[in-house]
Order: sequence, then C-alpha cells, then structure tokens
Amino acid sequence: MAVKTKKKTKKTIPLNPWEQELAKIGAEKGFYEKLDAHHTALYVKSGKTLIVTFENIDNANEGATDRMPWGYDFVLSQGWSMLGMMAHSMSWYRSEEVHDFFDRLKKSGFFKQFDHVVFYGASMGAYGAAIFSAAAKGSTVICISPQATLDRSITNWEVRFKKAWIRDFSSRYSYAPDQVKDAKIVHLFYDPYDHLDSMHAALFQSSNVVKYKCNFMGHRIASLWQGMRVLKPIVLGAVSGTMTKADFYQLIRKRKDDVRYQKEMLIRLRDMQRPELTILLCEYVLARRIGPHFRRALREARLAVANKAKISR
Repeated sequence: MAVKTKKKTKKTIPLNPWEQELAKIGAEKGFYEKLDAHHTALYVKSGKTLIVTFENIDNANEGATDRMPWGYDFVLSQGWSMLGMMAHSMSWYRSEEVHDFFDRLKKSGFFKQFDHVVFYGASMGAYGAAIFSAAAKGSTVICISPQATLDRSITNWEVRFKKAWIRDFSSRYSYAPDQVKDAKIVHLFYDPYDHLDSMHAALFQSSNVVKYKCNFMGHRIASLWQGMRVLKPIVLGAVSGTMTKADFYQLIRKRKDDVRYQKEMLIRLRDMQRPELTILLCEYVLARRIGPHFRRALREARLAVANKAKISR
C-alpha cells in the first residue's frame, strides 16, 4: 500500500504593520513578497523598462522599518517599472529564498515582458545587481563599488565586511564576474585609489564591462554623487544607453568643489605621502573657503617638502 506524503509548503512569515502597507501597494500595482527574515521584494508595474534595485549596507544598517525600496520615487517618476529588493541585514543577498525567487522569475518569463531590464546597486547592492542579472540575459547592469565575491578562497585580501565572510559564496548566483557575462553592458564605477575596490574591479574581465574611474571618491561613491546632484543624470544616461565616458567625466567635474570630495582627496594624498599635491589641493580649497583642517594639512605638507629638500642637498 502506497504511503501518502505531505507536500512541503513554504512557511508564511508574519508581516509587521509597515510590511502590510507594502503588501497593499504590491496587491494594487504588482506584488510584494517577504522572502525570508532578511529580504523582501516589492514590484510595481508601470512602463516597459524595468529597474531592479538592490539596497546597500547603509540601507540595511539604518534599521528603519518604514522605508521604501531604494530609488522608489525616482524610478516611478520616470515611468519605469520597479522591482525593489530590500535587505534587512548585511546578507549580501546570500539566501536560498532569494536565489529561488530569481530562479522563479526567470522560469516564469517575468523579465521577458519588458523591453529593457536594468539591475542597479552600490557596494553590497552592486554585488546583488551583478549576480542576479544572470536571471535576465541581455540586461543592463549598473554597479557602483561592487564586490566580485567575498569567498575567502578567492578574495582573502578583503579585510572589510567580516560579518558576511561566513556566508556561502559558492552556490548559485555567486561569483559576480561570471554572472554578468550575458548582460548587454555592465557600467562599473570604482575608485582606483581605493585598493580593495580596485582589486574587485580588476576581477571583472568580460568584454561587456565598461569601467569608469572615480578618482579619490572612496567607496561610498553613490552618496557622494547624490550630494553633487549627478547621480540622477548618470543613471539616466546608463539606462538610456546614451552615456559615454566623455559624458561621465564631464558630469563629475563638479567634484572639485564638493566638500566631501575634497576631504576624501586629502585623506588619499596624505596616505600616499604626496605633500606636493597636498599643497596644491589645500591652496585650491583655502582660496575658496575657510578650512582649518586644510590649513593644518598645508602647514604639514610644506614642512615635509622643506625637510625633503634639506635631505636631498
């Protein structure tokens, strides 16, 4: 006599009051899913371009329980559809439930209903955008300061993000440079003077990867661009496919007068022990505004140059 077995069902995770509000939006305009305790997805249907966004570490660490997915207002204001992936921990999206979710979207043909699919993210979010772009061949990927992987056998030089080291980076959707190979184009932005970010960027070698050097911008490039008010035009150019390297470098010329950029550059130049360049930077800044920190750095740099001249005599 055959023994009947019970069919496994997915465990329902209770929704908090804010998640219930998101679920209402999803029910009216698309769908909302709580994939596990650390990941949720909100889809809002609008135009024939789909933007898939992934939150970064800062979003996850904010701990806010009443936030919308990253870029929600901006994406919908453009008339685009949106799939906002939300992370509530430093997970790097290493979750079987998240992997199953993208497998399910791919198998159902979800991405094929759109004329254009774009995956976007920064840092942890850039890793998510890169790996899951494999679920939609021919997509556009926008990666800002991405990690290739945190697999210790590959990137044992990576000293950041220790909480994520214990996660499995060897299963599905794992090594980002491999996962982006079927994308139409990958826009990869990084600071070559940030040695760890530069090493990750070097691992992306496929011919569809276009790399943009963001000198002295540090790791948190996206938030710097927000302050400079250039994040929106950069994203618009990448989504439309019209942005060239010349366009990009023209846009970020505004960085020279951005206070945060000036501070980032000063830190880098001092770390590199480049007093001559430090003097030029400090003189440029002090000619335009008051900056006690730059005045001290200027004195130190001038003293270093003078001492170097004495030694060389």
